[in-house]
Amino acid sequence: MGVQVRQKPADSGIYWVFIHHDGRRTSKRIGTSEDKANEVAENIRAKLVLGQYNFDKAKKQPQKTFGQYAKTWLENTVPATCKESTADDYKNIMETHIKPVFEDMNLQDITRGRVKDFLLSKINEGKAPSTVKHMKSVISGVLSKALDDEVIKHNPARDLGRIFKNGDKAADINPLSADELNTLLKKVEEKYAAHYPLFLLLARTGVRIGEAVALKWKDIDFNGRFIEVRRAIVRGRKSTPKSGKGRRVDMSKQLVTVLKKHRKAAKAKGLELGLGEEPEHVFTNRAGNPVDSNVWRRRVFNKALEKAEIRQIRIHDLRHTYATLRIAKGDNIADVSNQLGHYSVKLTLDIYYHWIPGKNKAEVDGLDDLHLNAPQAHPEAQETKKEASNVG
Repeated sequence: MGVQVRQKPADSGIYWVFIHHDGRRTSKRIGTSEDKANEVAENIRAKLVLGQYNFDKAKKQPQKTFGQYAKTWLENTVPATCKESTADDYKNIMETHIKPVFEDMNLQDITRGRVKDFLLSKINEGKAPSTVKHMKSVISGVLSKALDDEVIKHNPARDLGRIFKNGDKAADINPLSADELNTLLKKVEEKYAAHYPLFLLLARTGVRIGEAVALKWKDIDFNGRFIEVRRAIVRGRKSTPKSGKGRRVDMSKQLVTVLKKHRKAAKAKGLELGLGEEPEHVFTNRAGNPVDSNVWRRRVFNKALEKAEIRQIRIHDLRHTYATLRIAKGDNIADVSNQLGHYSVKLTLDIYYHWIPGKNKAEVDGLDDLHLNAPQAHPEAQETKKEASNVG
């Protein structure tokens, strides 16, 4: 008789119980807990001694692994419920971060604590909060599929409690100051004049780069000074804006002037390309096709930062720059939220609360001159003071 606990494959962290008794062999996959594997082995030894171990029952269908359900979830659920860009993100996160840890684990072995420890380890590695939240969404999505199929009784990736510190939504942004933005725009106008309109549009409207490169001339109302954001191009694919719906974004007078000039150049470019008119899209490459945002980031954006001697930021931080500069100067937070296309003002407040006035030092300085404007004491307090004076 033999009952052994071993890792399979060796050093994989996955424990199995191997049983060899009266010429019959079988094995049982336990999971990542060595203590549990030893406990199962002891129970099997006891049953073998008493003749109560059923080899036929032990050969029941193996438990489903996370990897098996992940494949089904990615192939069926995600394409039906997510945008293509989101589906690509989920696939990348699955391959890079989640499969190496969870792929071979039985679904029943995945606990709330195990999921939380995994996410915390990614935060400690320095991964952005938004990226870790996507990891949580991926794990939870797979486990929800298993829950729907009644393979597990609950989804351990839900209700994990606090994972992120307060303010972590704001920690993922790196906006430029007004002086830095002006320096960058001047350098772009000097060194990359053809790209100045796109830089200015990002800085003056807060639209996402995918929304900007998807803009068509018919989306712009120069008289009303606004842009209709109707679509986005992400990884070469057209889709709706991130919020799932369009929005109207106001243009500053400076931006109107620059875009009108850019349109004249676009018409000339269209004639040069033999189109007989301006290209359909506002920002195009030499072939007249929409600008590829990844190529533009490498060949223009990053080089412009270097030329301007500005610290390294992402293109998306120009969106944050737009928001923080408007909020810091006291603009209506609801309008800023609407222009950004946020689904609620609360989201805008959560992200940009550090820049909400209170930075207005004049209001605080007023505390130094309270004697000039001191409020009258409450009537009851005045009456009490009068009575005390009479007693004296």
